[in-house]
Amino acid sequence: MTLPMNERVQHIQLSGIRQFFNLVAQEKDMISLTIGQPDFPTPNHIKEATKRALDEQFTSYTHNAGLLSLREAACRFVETKYGLRYTADEVIVTVGASQALDIAFRTILTEGSEVILPAPVYPGYEPLIRLCGATPIYVDTRHTGFKLLAEQIEPLITERTRCIVLPYPSNPTGMTLSRDELQQIATLVKDKPIWVISDEIYSELVFTGKHESIATWLPDQTIVINGVSKSHAMTGFRIGFLFARKWIIEHMLKVHQYNVSCATSISQKAALEALTAGINDAHDMKKQYAERMVYVYDRLRAMGFDVQKPNGAFYIFPSIATFHHSSFDFALQLAKEAKVAVVPGSAFSTYGEGYIRISYACAMEELEKGLDRIESYIRKGAR
Repeated sequence: MTLPMNERVQHIQLSGIRQFFNLVAQEKDMISLTIGQPDFPTPNHIKEATKRALDEQFTSYTHNAGLLSLREAACRFVETKYGLRYTADEVIVTVGASQALDIAFRTILTEGSEVILPAPVYPGYEPLIRLCGATPIYVDTRHTGFKLLAEQIEPLITERTRCIVLPYPSNPTGMTLSRDELQQIATLVKDKPIWVISDEIYSELVFTGKHESIATWLPDQTIVINGVSKSHAMTGFRIGFLFARKWIIEHMLKVHQYNVSCATSISQKAALEALTAGINDAHDMKKQYAERMVYVYDRLRAMGFDVQKPNGAFYIFPSIATFHHSSFDFALQLAKEAKVAVVPGSAFSTYGEGYIRISYACAMEELEKGLDRIESYIRKGAR
């Protein structure tokens, strides 16, 4: 007997990132340049705040939207850092940025809706969109420096368009959008019945200039996603933030409430410490990521890779077109023969085919070893 289940779930695939990571995880002497996991330890003062929360028995439910003090701190943080103005009733504390995306999509999307998003792109968006009965409309950004531009968006807007996703700094490319590029998108979308979901989880890791948010110019139509996972090396704490105007937050809070009740109380205390005493914790991490980025970029260029120089996050996305292999086959052979694990570009939509993603969220020593192995592999005739 076969019991019924949701057909949409049946058609969802496991993340290509995790699939490949799991495939090579058991290999001995493997240097992994795959997962977007900061290699820095969570700052000590944040860990101490976590311990205090436990010692003080802060182990009960919080307000569905999160601790008032944390929501206020999150508002101060994005205003101080990026000039965005929100009140405490315009933010929800979520279980990571992933849950924030989930409840945002489930609140604004309906059957038959269309969502415009750049490609190559993080693979977590499409399943959430399809679970809502909506359709992702991918934009090929390979010829615009991996940037989603207003001129590309405009011809794709239809009466079914409900949302545009702006995931910058980008996973997997590390690219960002300029003020002018964001303003052009805001001008195009303003006063149209279209939301913008701005996924800004890597906002503290911008190497040149400062992070810009489209919410600066389009506050009433933008849903901003952020969190402490990448900025404060707190991936396991699972704390994200969802910012939007109060009227839509009230509806998203209903979805959130029946989904998880509230984010973990202890982690909320840790996040409060991160956004107050640790408001600048990301500075040193960002400096080291930038140094690693330059090193990896220069090494890849010297090996003959065609690659765009990232401006944020901790990923780089070189082309492997000259090697005449699919991205999966290239990555698999690299793992088997050189003992270096990277992510096939095909994990980031069909538009990622012909590329690989390298994460430099690891120690410089590991990067040096990994790139030495890649160079040796190429010299032995990978082409």
